[in-house]
Amino acid sequence: MSAPQVRVCVVGSLNMDLVVRCPRLPAHGETILGGAYRTYPGGKGANQAVAAARYGARVSMVGAVGDDSHGPKLRQTLEADGVDCTHLLTRAGQSTGLGLITVADGGENTIVVASGANATLTEADIDAAGEAVRGCDVLLMQLEVPHQANIAAAAMAKKAGRVVVLNAAPARPVPGPLLELVDLLIVNRTEAARLLAIDLHTDPARLQVRLPELGPVAVVMTLGAMGCIISHRGRPRRVNSPSVEALDSTGAGDAFTGVLAVEWVDVCRAAARSGDESKRMEQALRLASAAGALAATRHGAIPSLPARAQVEELAARPT
Repeated sequence: MSAPQVRVCVVGSLNMDLVVRCPRLPAHGETILGGAYRTYPGGKGANQAVAAARYGARVSMVGAVGDDSHGPKLRQTLEADGVDCTHLLTRAGQSTGLGLITVADGGENTIVVASGANATLTEADIDAAGEAVRGCDVLLMQLEVPHQANIAAAAMAKKAGRVVVLNAAPARPVPGPLLELVDLLIVNRTEAARLLAIDLHTDPARLQVRLPELGPVAVVMTLGAMGCIISHRGRPRRVNSPSVEALDSTGAGDAFTGVLAVEWVDVCRAAARSGDESKRMEQALRLASAAGALAATRHGAIPSLPARAQVEELAARPT
């Protein structure tokens, strides 16, 4: 008998990404010439919802778009991957979130987001989506919607006994009441340093030692091509990422997060049944790292997100 399909509820953002490729990222105050721009559906919430859906989860999206031309396109994109958009709201008179992205040769990028309708998500919206939040196996959130909406969703999911995952991105302060509700926290180096209030160029080894200070039982710090570090119950472990030729890192972190959120449900189940939690955790991180690596080999955010079979194939290769 196959395992039941994991139910994921994503509370988060939806943006239309405008992407320009260029030879390198501009220096402060510099203007450089790039190539033609392209438009891709994205936003951390939408990206992670599709990543989880393509990995085989049953996904519900809770968020908001504007009543401009981008809103219906984002809704159609999610629905095409089987994401339930019952609780995806359309705000009259609001613009849909917009991401302005510069991608350099080699895949490095910079991103500026205009929040638009994402900034209008309220506690009342979360209450209205209560069936999706309480009925999931794992709640997945980011920091592109108001903190109060995230806190309301996390409190509701926690009360229902669900797993709560927070990707603390983009880097900004996270209120203590939200961190206290989180089971798994996912950050990159910049986000970890900001949350710990230390220098952004701090060595990963030093960051690793301080990750438990962030509070949740499990904290994962992603390191791009170098893999990731997890601190679980105060014990650190490093997991390598598969080697690939990166073209565009946009969406790679979201691919990692979406897959890890799905896998983390089984990690928690292994702990509950006194199974080999440590082995299951390492397997989950290898699969998430493979998803992130695959996403970096393709252009765009949602278009780059891999299917489960592709993730499992890459994860099975020796690193």
